[in-house]
Amino acid sequence: MSNAYQTPDADVTQTEIEHQYMGFWMRVLASILDNIWIGVLLFILMFVLLLVMPMDEESSQYLMTNLGMQLAIPAVLIVALWIRFASTPGKMAFKGKIVDADTFEPVSNGRLVLRYIGYFVSVLPLGLGFLWVAWDKRKQGFHDKIAGTVVIVER
Repeated sequence: MSNAYQTPDADVTQTEIEHQYMGFWMRVLASILDNIWIGVLLFILMFVLLLVMPMDEESSQYLMTNLGMQLAIPAVLIVALWIRFASTPGKMAFKGKIVDADTFEPVSNGRLVLRYIGYFVSVLPLGLGFLWVAWDKRKQGFHDKIAGTVVIVER
């Protein structure tokens, strides 16, 4: 039986009240900032690599190096930043931090790697896993749900 005076968020725990989830648009802006600095970094690295080792654009070595850099470097950088700071520069700009969804404590390194792998799951159904943040009560994307994480705004 429901209490007529009960607020819609009455099932929210006290711990959740103490933390503010980072909303969809803040996360979109953080993602844009992160993509900008990663893009600039990859451009610089590719430019330096091409100066040091000139390659023919048609060569498979060039394609493999380019693909490897575009996949591996962002993955390593992002996960390393998550491990060290529980955030990325984009999230840091909005005081965002990745924490355990239940305890709001730091997340293990393995779960942070799982969260990054979850990005691929989030993007597969036409980006629905990222859009899900807009509708989810705890502002979790599929990658957050897979890893058991939330993104909060530090006060």
